[in-house]
Amino acid sequence: MSTSFTTDRAVRIMAGSFILISLALGVEASPVFVSKNFLWFTAFVGANLFQSGFTRFCPAESIMQKLGLKRLDGGSCGK
Repeated sequence: MSTSFTTDRAVRIMAGSFILISLALGVEASPVFVSKNFLWFTAFVGANLFQSGFTRFCPAESIMQKLGLKRLDGGSCGK
């Protein structure tokens, strides 16, 4: 298995970062709380990951490919 930076790793890193940041900004117990509305972003990321598991369409992966990242065989969304 290659250790190069691929769209598969980038999608996982991006999705995980977005979820953690939006939870930090949207949960009242967080020291960086801004608004509960940030939880909608968490739901959006989760829904996108869910649909990509069924449809094999991943907008983030498409964008990363256009930026020059290489895709693993099958891609992060199983294409």
